[in-house]
Amino acid sequence: MIIDSHQHFWKFDLMKDSWMDDSMEVIKKDFLPKDLKPILERNNVDGCIAVQADQSEEETKFLLQCAKENPFIKGVVGWVDLIADTIEDRLEYFSENDFFKGVRHIVQAEKTDFVLRKDFQNGISKLEQFNLTYDILVYPNQLPAVIELVGKFPNQEFILDHIAKPRISEGMNNQWLKNIRLLAANENVSCKLSGLVTETEDFKWSKNDFTPFLDAIVGAFGIDRILFGSDWPVCLLEAKYEEVIEIIYDYFLTYSSESKAKVFGENALKVYNISR
Repeated sequence: MIIDSHQHFWKFDLMKDSWMDDSMEVIKKDFLPKDLKPILERNNVDGCIAVQADQSEEETKFLLQCAKENPFIKGVVGWVDLIADTIEDRLEYFSENDFFKGVRHIVQAEKTDFVLRKDFQNGISKLEQFNLTYDILVYPNQLPAVIELVGKFPNQEFILDHIAKPRISEGMNNQWLKNIRLLAANENVSCKLSGLVTETEDFKWSKNDFTPFLDAIVGAFGIDRILFGSDWPVCLLEAKYEEVIEIIYDYFLTYSSESKAKVFGENALKVYNISR
């Protein structure tokens, strides 16, 4: 079973989606399950994980409704206010829905040491009891704080999104590489091979640009802890869905069928606790 571990749905709203600047006209519209379903079918992808893009419980409820109505959506990584005093109650509420698999906060928009705040860590500490994952969305300069965070919660499942968004066009950054290896040393952390094309300068790229970064991630995390994700529809800023999945397919072309099955589906099913 092939699973796209990272994509989004939204009903475009100019105020709510103010993060979309003038360079993002192509994604300033609605993207709904009916738009993604034929794309997945053309690419022989069996299902996906819907991930939050807005910091609101309203969006979380919207994504859960999408999952209820569309069997190809296997799970939802939603948003809940992890620093709220009511966090445990809110997690309990959403965990009553079987599609609710994890939580994400857009940490890349926060201060460098945001994840080390006591109230944020209190929220993280509540996830394990509900068997929920936490998706890590950060820039490279935030990785040291993330490394400290995951070390404090060895039983919590973490998933790094977009390989921590290195500047692909500038070539390998040794500090990013060092921190990726330190983060991967924590067995409770997996990594999504996602969001690559949008981390290129002026969105210009060739497949070879990604090879050293993919080499680094595979070398650090190993086959059992990496997941394919398209980051659709954000990826459309620079590449079609077919181009995004082809980057990862081509990289793993010489790998065994067993390894490819893990990267393209089995690892996602396992880490997000999804039954076939």
